[in-house]
Amino acid sequence: MKASLFSSLPGVFGPNLPEYRHAHGGNLRRLAELAGCRPGEIVDFSASVNPIGPPPWLGREVGRAVGLVASYPDPESTDLTLAACERYKVWPGQVLAGNGASELLWAAARLAGPAQAVMPVPAYVDYARSCDLAGLPVRDLALAPEEGFGLRVERLAPLLDRPSLVLACQPNNPTGLAFDSQALRDLARSRPDCLFVVDESFADFAPGLDRLVRERPDNVLVILSMTKFFAIPGLRLGLAFAAPDLAAGLKKRLAAWSVNAVAQKVGERCLKDLEYAEKTVRETARLRAGLAAELSEVPGIRVFPSQANFLLCQISRVGLSGRELFERLLADRLAIRLCGNFKGLDESYFRVAVRNDEDNARLVGAMRRVAGVDRPRPAPPARRARALMIQGTGSGAGKSVLVAALCRVFLQDGLSVAPFKAQNMSLNSFVGRDGGEIGRAQATQAAACRLDPEARMNPVLLKPNSETGAQVVVMGRPVGNMSVNQYVRFKAEAFETVKRAYDSLSRDHEVIVLEGAGSPAEINLREHDIVNMAMAEHAGAGVLLAGDIDRGGVFAALVGTMSLLTVKERERVAGFVINKFRGDPGLLDRGLSYVFEQTGRPVLGVVPYIRSLGLPEEDSLSFRQRYAPRVGDGSADASPDIAGRVDIACVALPHLANFNDLDPLEAEPDVGLRLVDSALDLGLPDAVIIPGSKNTVADMRLLRGAGMAAAIRSLPESVRVVGICAGFQMLGQEIDDPLGLESRFRKRIGAFGILPVATTLMAEKTLKRSLGRHLESGLAVSGYEIHHGRTTALGQDIEVAVADHDGQPLGFGLKGGRVWGTYLHGIFDDDAFRRWFVDDLRTRKGLAPLGRAQTAFDIEPALDHLASVVRDSLDMAAVYRAAGFRTTRQATFFKL
Repeated sequence: MKASLFSSLPGVFGPNLPEYRHAHGGNLRRLAELAGCRPGEIVDFSASVNPIGPPPWLGREVGRAVGLVASYPDPESTDLTLAACERYKVWPGQVLAGNGASELLWAAARLAGPAQAVMPVPAYVDYARSCDLAGLPVRDLALAPEEGFGLRVERLAPLLDRPSLVLACQPNNPTGLAFDSQALRDLARSRPDCLFVVDESFADFAPGLDRLVRERPDNVLVILSMTKFFAIPGLRLGLAFAAPDLAAGLKKRLAAWSVNAVAQKVGERCLKDLEYAEKTVRETARLRAGLAAELSEVPGIRVFPSQANFLLCQISRVGLSGRELFERLLADRLAIRLCGNFKGLDESYFRVAVRNDEDNARLVGAMRRVAGVDRPRPAPPARRARALMIQGTGSGAGKSVLVAALCRVFLQDGLSVAPFKAQNMSLNSFVGRDGGEIGRAQATQAAACRLDPEARMNPVLLKPNSETGAQVVVMGRPVGNMSVNQYVRFKAEAFETVKRAYDSLSRDHEVIVLEGAGSPAEINLREHDIVNMAMAEHAGAGVLLAGDIDRGGVFAALVGTMSLLTVKERERVAGFVINKFRGDPGLLDRGLSYVFEQTGRPVLGVVPYIRSLGLPEEDSLSFRQRYAPRVGDGSADASPDIAGRVDIACVALPHLANFNDLDPLEAEPDVGLRLVDSALDLGLPDAVIIPGSKNTVADMRLLRGAGMAAAIRSLPESVRVVGICAGFQMLGQEIDDPLGLESRFRKRIGAFGILPVATTLMAEKTLKRSLGRHLESGLAVSGYEIHHGRTTALGQDIEVAVADHDGQPLGFGLKGGRVWGTYLHGIFDDDAFRRWFVDDLRTRKGLAPLGRAQTAFDIEPALDHLASVVRDSLDMAAVYRAAGFRTTRQATFFKL
């Protein structure tokens, strides 16, 4: 920054410049030019607007109001002023809307009658300017710094020796102090020849303030800016409250249609949003107190008390000027409001807006560095990863797959990368080497990074076990079953765990690719969100919003989602990804242009539909569609008749879990795999597999009642029957649920009665990786266990089917091996054992065994192929920028 640059920008800096006297804060364009950066990089403490940002519905309301711009706005702003009457409890005819408080202020200065203007100073610079333009001489009442610039109203009286326009701010700008409203009422009543204009632009920030907006003498006019409290300075909207005759006189001095239609609609909604107002008051008080306390500890800085959303400060350190402080802070992209152009203040005074916690902390840190006393802090983490988040317009948009693809892309580019999903709802889980249970999707994403899956990658896992409840798994361990309402209350605690997990993972890697859940625009979930925008904010992640064009309506989904996001949330969205497209991407050009016109965000790429992806499905819906029953006519033989293939029927459990156990079988070319949800569709398969379930008791009862258990029992001796985890338990004689984990009745429930085993559901959940051996084949097997059950053998007809290396049972079976079950998820992932199993079915069917694995079950080639497709489809330079890199070259040499 150069002095010549300052002098070339009047209105921003320097008392010798022609526009300096009437300069305002918030001129981001000029501040950015001074700092040599983009306006969006400036953290602006010079403009005092609501620290929590605009109302979350602002974008939607603006969108709805756009249709009104084809007609002239209501010249009376009827709906807006009626909303103001309701909010402030005044009569119609006493409220007037204007194009910002400044327009109303300037009109008030031109009202006939006063011979002079009187105002306490320091005061808002436009008071004097409006009087200058109206030809009114101004007399100042200087407020004493030794009294904290407090106004004693009675001191105004001696200056009112002729009809006067008295201008006062409540609370004062720039001091933030309020005066005695009753004293002003008394003074106004004693001087009916004077007009008192009270600016309450910051009064809504001060709870308990005695407001003049409602109880005021007829010669008091109150002006209220909606810009500050509702953070909508770009819309320009203000209100005036006065006796009907005074309001009518003011209106005559305003231009016709001064309030546009969009501003009227937004203002009406603002005035009705009491919840936002309450939150603003609460948060502003907290943030102001914290900022004041921190700044007060900076040597050489005096902080004045304030009731508004800003703080007046003074530099008392010898050798440090306001200009120097301004320059040094602006070098850190922080802008403060120098107050040398306020009458009664000099260049040692400055004002700072109260902003959010992060911004406030950044200002305090910079101030302490300027003072040379940056306090000792705990050593910062060795690194904090760059972050990119994939969110979607809804479930099934392909978020999980895109995260896996980008994880592999970053890995291929030489970066240390890890996946992260704060909260996953899935019955398809995986157990890492640390014994922690996480979503299977995050395990796949970890594989894309060539990392061992661990609980930090998915700190909260929800496993639904009813329509309104789920088992909650935190950091890989179950903490209990919760209803929806119970979990909502638990979320705040869960989010703290989520943030700690992310921070820890972030320190170990260079890039984190985060996955959202559902849609960030789910209004009913936003307040307690821990997985979408709230997580993106914590991680500092740029967001790519993905939409599934295969479902149809992708452009409406993208634009609609953006319209439902808050302004702050939209700022995080770097662009869009259109997923699962079939056809020529050139056909989408008009749609892509429309999306950019509507949202200001580009589509960064169109990813084609990838057939036979070769990766585990995340949810059971996709799995069910993939393996849907191929016939269902109720005939006795419902098995597919495909020469040279064995037919494996998987029972479609309502709470189907860990269904990826079957993926390796489906990959075998001589296997036909199908789901059956009716006993009539079972037919005569070569094998039946009963998979895992999150609600074993309920699913078992349903299958028994539907005749599935009887149908399985009646199958001929040639048919193999296998149960995995819950399916293993169902094959037994009974399940005892003494703790009511899956049954309200806490009693023994009869099972299918096929295997002579009994299961007791225990409180402690088994979560571990296991190595073992399938005894009939003699082959080594491996996998992971996730179960509450403890299963014991009954009688003499049972034998151990699968055992760990210590000989402990991992499953039991009937002698001869026709029926067996195991707790080992992933048992079919082992190529040799899977081929033995299929060849055994072939032999029983009269087909020659193939003798060696036909397919190596390995997702590495699928991940590389996926990464190649996504890399070729996306603007990777833009993706890297969204992740926080300036260029892909920076990523190549990026070492934190």
